[in-house]
This record gives sequence, C-alpha cells and structure tokens, in this order.
Amino acid sequence: MLIEETRDIATCRALRRVVFIEEQGVSEADEIDDRDEAAIHLLARVEGEAVGSARLLLGEGYGKIGRVCVLRDARGQGIGAALIRAAVARFAQIADLAEVRLGAQTHALGFYQALGFQAFGPIYDDAGIAHRDMALRL
Repeated sequence: MLIEETRDIATCRALRRVVFIEEQGVSEADEIDDRDEAAIHLLARVEGEAVGSARLLLGEGYGKIGRVCVLRDARGQGIGAALIRAAVARFAQIADLAEVRLGAQTHALGFYQALGFQAFGPIYDDAGIAHRDMALRL
C-alpha cells in the first residue's frame, strides 16, 4: 500500500463518486463542492490501483480531514487507518495547528476513537447521514 499527496483530483473524485454517491446515496450536489482546488489530497494505492482517498482542509488553528473513502473491495486491509494517520502526520508538519478535526459518520465513531480522536458536540445530519464531530490534539 502506498499513500501519497496528489493533485489528481479527478481520481479522488472518481473514488468518492463510487463510495459516497453510488454506494451511500449522497447527492452529487452534496458531494461536489468548490473546495477541492484549495485542499491537500491523499491517495491510497494498492498494486498501483487507486483504492482510497482523503481531503485535507485548513481551518483557523486546525486541520480538517474529510471525504475519506475506501473502495468496498479494498476495505478491511487497514487502508482507511493509514489514510487517517497520513493526514494527521501531514497536519503535524504545519505550524500553528493545534488539532485535527473531522465529521465522522456515526457508525465509524469507534474506528476514529481507536486512532485517538474524541467525539464532541451533538449528532447531526450531513447529506442524509448521521455524523458527529471528532477532534485529535496535535
């Protein structure tokens, strides 16, 4: 498995289309926004094939991980955890960031807790899916 920063936004969007739009039923309007160009993108490959991605955005004093996806056939191999660890490591390289945040689908709270994130705030709806905010202090 290889995880690297990429400017291949088209491949990241294609992965997100499969996972979020086709598999989870998120609308295209909710999935596609104008933030991809300003984001840092991580792409996971297995044997040269793109299988997962994550989008990193900068907030005021924090980094935000979003759009984390792994293709169904590649799940259960640690790719999602590797993407999150790579994202945290990338944010740790940026001065003046105190924490990393993300909005977790509620079924994935345990996954992120195992990686050191703590949930805060109420459960909320994002694109028809229950989410809860989480944070990790750097």
